[in-house]
Amino acid sequence: MQNPLKMAVIGVGKLGSRHAEVYSKLPGVELVGVCDLNRTRAEEAAAHCKTRAFGDYRELLGLVQAASIAVPSHAHYEISKAFLEKNVHLLIEKPITTKLEEADQLLSLAREKKLLIQVGHIERFNSAIRTIKDIIKAPRFIECHRLGPYDPRVADVGVTLDLMIHDIDIVLDLLRSPIKSVDAVGAFILSKTEDIANARIRFSNNSVCDLTASRVTPDGKQRKIRIFQDNAYISLDYVTQEALIYTKEGSRIEFKKIDIQKSDSLKEELSDFVECVRSNRKPLVSGEEGREALKLALEISQQIRQQNEK
Repeated sequence: MQNPLKMAVIGVGKLGSRHAEVYSKLPGVELVGVCDLNRTRAEEAAAHCKTRAFGDYRELLGLVQAASIAVPSHAHYEISKAFLEKNVHLLIEKPITTKLEEADQLLSLAREKKLLIQVGHIERFNSAIRTIKDIIKAPRFIECHRLGPYDPRVADVGVTLDLMIHDIDIVLDLLRSPIKSVDAVGAFILSKTEDIANARIRFSNNSVCDLTASRVTPDGKQRKIRIFQDNAYISLDYVTQEALIYTKEGSRIEFKKIDIQKSDSLKEELSDFVECVRSNRKPLVSGEEGREALKLALEISQQIRQQNEK
């Protein structure tokens, strides 16, 4: 029988605390500790998960084999680098970093030390998107909407790196084609970064994707993707994990609900990370794929910033 995998969660805010809870219940995992600069928050999470609280991530170096990095994006690089240097496998919440050169340095260090980096693009583990992948053949046009109210908790990055990057990752995975052009527009409304963004991306295989992300839409969250291909149109709702497929039958348009076994996307993601570490298997969302999503997100964000500076 394998020894328990010793793990830690760095950053136990809204998302990190959920990481800690899942790890605390996974078989074959020992949650050694949780860490947060907010000591009260760390102690609350530790008590809930029956583990130890830490106020400085450096105290956990040398104590664990793997860790989730769920701190604000600007701190991903510094903390991830410290853990990689101590031979720790990482699940880094998206975006992998906020700068491309930082992502490259982390990936280089991981390769050098033969360590695994998985990036927390959780929608890849959404049961609906995993189910429809077998139906998607050659998309002509993909439309994504990811809208919601303002959350000051993530004001350190723009809506492109915060929300749109999920859809960027999904689209890059579905199409797997070089990008021909990117045209983006957006606006700074409530923060010093873009709060609403739209991008049209053209690919070498002639597919076109239109992405919209907003964190200034007050009437609830919307997370949808629509995929158009020859003789079929697929509509998917990430929130409800439901999908419909519309097809042409003679002169009529027929639609049916796709049978989906709903699951806990976060539990699927973290379980997969643990299994990848144990079996030395490439994760569903590798560090390299996280880097590619970051590269496109930064290009979109930069176009919007340049327009707003004119």
